[in-house]
Amino acid sequence: MAPKSLSKKPQTPKSLSKEKGGKSQARPLPPKKKQKKDFVPEPEELSDSEDSDGSVEEEEGEEQEEEEIDGESFSDMSSDVDDDEDGDDPFSKDVLRDDEEEEIASELDVGSDEGSGSGSDSDSDNPEEKSKKIQKKREKEQDDSKKELVTNIQMELDTDEFRLPTKEELEEEKLRPDLTNLQRRIKEIVRVLSNFKGLRKEGLSRKDYVEQLQLDLSSYYGYNEFLIGVLVEMFPVVELLELIEAYEKPRPICLRTNTLKARRRDLADVLLNRGVNLDPLSKWSKVGLVVYDSQVPIGATPEYMAGYYMLQSASSFLPCMALAPQENERVVDMAAAPGGKTTYVAALMKNSGIIYANEIKESRLKSLTANLQRMGVTNTIVSNYDGKELPKVLGMNTVDRVLLDAPCSGTGVISKDESVKASKSLEDIQNCVFLQKQLILAAIDMVDANSKSGGYIVYSTCSIMIPENEAIIDYALKKRDVQLVPCGLDFGRPGFTRFREHLFHPSLDKTRRFYPHVHNMDVFFVAKLKKMSNMKQPPKSSEPSETVEQAPEPFDGSTDEKVQPEVKSQQSKDFSGPKNGKDTIQVNNGSNNPSKPKERRPKRKFPSREEIAKPEKRKGKP
Repeated sequence: MAPKSLSKKPQTPKSLSKEKGGKSQARPLPPKKKQKKDFVPEPEELSDSEDSDGSVEEEEGEEQEEEEIDGESFSDMSSDVDDDEDGDDPFSKDVLRDDEEEEIASELDVGSDEGSGSGSDSDSDNPEEKSKKIQKKREKEQDDSKKELVTNIQMELDTDEFRLPTKEELEEEKLRPDLTNLQRRIKEIVRVLSNFKGLRKEGLSRKDYVEQLQLDLSSYYGYNEFLIGVLVEMFPVVELLELIEAYEKPRPICLRTNTLKARRRDLADVLLNRGVNLDPLSKWSKVGLVVYDSQVPIGATPEYMAGYYMLQSASSFLPCMALAPQENERVVDMAAAPGGKTTYVAALMKNSGIIYANEIKESRLKSLTANLQRMGVTNTIVSNYDGKELPKVLGMNTVDRVLLDAPCSGTGVISKDESVKASKSLEDIQNCVFLQKQLILAAIDMVDANSKSGGYIVYSTCSIMIPENEAIIDYALKKRDVQLVPCGLDFGRPGFTRFREHLFHPSLDKTRRFYPHVHNMDVFFVAKLKKMSNMKQPPKSSEPSETVEQAPEPFDGSTDEKVQPEVKSQQSKDFSGPKNGKDTIQVNNGSNNPSKPKERRPKRKFPSREEIAKPEKRKGKP
């Protein structure tokens, strides 16, 4: 019986759609839906109850009506009813219930078909609109949180940037160091010092901020008090922070092509095929290559073993380029190991002339000789002498050029040796300065001022200290007849001509300084000197400063100049020796201003006692 009733009933939805429904036909629909949701109908119940039969018949009729009638609102209602029966979307069920209740409460003369259709349209649009609103709300919350974070940070900076820590807070930090707080305070102090007049706090001087900055830098980066104090005096605070940060990063690996055996282009092609990622070093070098990464050990390739290139820092190129040796010259490298600069000089000379490669430490001779042989250098003589004694060994005024890469404190290569931060002291610097002064005088004495193509000395260090660099050159200018000439390097910063209470020769601006935060290479100092004459002492007309110590001008007489003591330069420049050297002597009264040579006067003849007594007797006579 149930199948027949199901086949006869489908006309009911047609009549509803044609008549567009009345109140009596539209309102019974909600209870039918509730019955379907309350229980699952069985076949027997469908045959007994008219309500259940009606609901099943309506479902079948709705499915047929969807196929026959397109564009009518009843198809929308049937699709909603089908979704409810599936039970997969509880959200849509709740929305439908609410809509049905609203339809019942409204008492409108609209048919159930149109009402259900409009509800389905609103239901399909609401989730999208709600998701858009939720997304916009989340984006707005994120933007607000970011703005709030920036505002909070700015407020903290505005409230705390001028406040220095108290003694109690510093003692607590020693027990429990906070690196984040230290870094933040360093940046704040740097900001204040960069605009001290506008940002300083009343009652605090620049000295207070600088002292606190030194303490914080020492604690955060591990420098000792001496070294960080020197750096603070040398650089502005903003540049100082850049320099210290650059010290913490390693410098790029560089190669120098051995032009005695290969060309840079060919070498680069071979290394690229081996998996080495590299580029030309820079415009100022025609033989340098910078390595970014490598799939093979860069110091163990067949090309390295064959001597096609040398592992060498970019800063080590500079002294050799400044020296600019010519072919068939006699050149001395006073501190040659491990041989990077010596082999570069040999390549520039094309294996001609003679190079004296000296190294005082015997243990380093093995690396020096090995590199010379590997690179194919044939014009070099290796020696093991103290650099101060080389003028006695090679002779005075016998070579064309000298390269002195002097031993130094190493304060410019902290990225390679971090122990320098805490190990170097003022005593170490003074010991280096004492040795460097002796070595540069020995280098000048070996050079022949009358050389047709040479007569040059290049002095270089990997130290950042002024006493090891500008002060040494200034000392050489005072002690020998030499002059500074341009280094031939079109980049780099000029050297210091004055520092605090020290005033150096104005020509020291021809020297060059290189820094890691500016040139992306290790700290290096390069100076080039030209020997003007083979005299040990410079002429008086070239006195660079008031504190020059020099010997007086030799007399025309037979007095030996070695016997004459050194005197200060404050003696009169208009002094000229007398014609007769036998009638003059040179004296020093022990004062700061030495006395001028004076002519000998004959001794004054005093009257004897008898002569003095004779007039008295005459006066006493009557």
